Amino acid sequence: MTVTEIPGPLVGTDWLAAHLAEVVVFDASVGAHRAAPARIPAARPFDLDGALSDHSAAAPHTMPSPAAFTEALRGLGVDDSDTVVVYDGAGIYSSARAWWMLRAMGFDRVAVLDGGLPAWAAAGLPVEAAAAAYDGPRGSFTARPRAGLLVDAAAVSAALADPAAAVLDARTRERFAGTAPEPRPGLRGGHMPGALNLPFGELQGPGGLMRPAGELREVFGALAGERERLYFSCGSGVTACVLALGATLAGYEGPAVYDGSWSEWGVPSELRPVVTGP
Repeated sequence: MTVTEIPGPLVGTDWLAAHLAEVVVFDASVGAHRAAPARIPAARPFDLDGALSDHSAAAPHTMPSPAAFTEALRGLGVDDSDTVVVYDGAGIYSSARAWWMLRAMGFDRVAVLDGGLPAWAAAGLPVEAAAAAYDGPRGSFTARPRAGLLVDAAAVSAALADPAAAVLDARTRERFAGTAPEPRPGLRGGHMPGALNLPFGELQGPGGLMRPAGELREVFGALAGERERLYFSCGSGVTACVLALGATLAGYEGPAVYDGSWSEWGVPSELRPVVTGP
């Protein structure tokens, strides 16, 4: 069997068009884009609002158990030998979450489509008028969890107190400062004491494409300085993974995503302090 190797964590529309018949393509769209009747040909649904989150957890978009993840990926026809490309309908929004989850489950032959479905359509490439779907044979995928890519509140608390680590929050500046309400009811406004704000959209340039690696390194360096251990948070662990993608492209090793993110930290609790302001 010939295995298609990806050139890195990010691939362009030209690369995917040339290898479309050789890879598994996932649509990881969420929200309004989730069931939109437009997909890259033969794209399968990586449903972060459905089976690919743990709905027994208090926080949305929580990583499912290895057993549940294995079952979901097998049901989507994925084999351990496959190569996967993930996109979403917003550009680069939730696709990075699917990429990070696959890596956290030990699957490294996966990349994000730069610019997502908008870039694919803008390039004049074919789009099917159907939502992502799959009804083929089961696959043989097996999750092999890798520690450290997804972390809990205790690990983030330790990172906030570690002078060699930086915690970056991907939410908007207004939500970070506590001047805009949280979209999920019952959450406090503001941010973790000592956290830094890097809205995920600032890692993207014209056309919603990721900025070049050198520019990304400058963006992270301006906030984190010499600190190389980076931890990322957001509203529910989705756009934090855009920061993880950017950090990986910028050459940082071992970044971590806070799975519960603000959906957990923002719940009223004396154990998790909150501050407001920029």
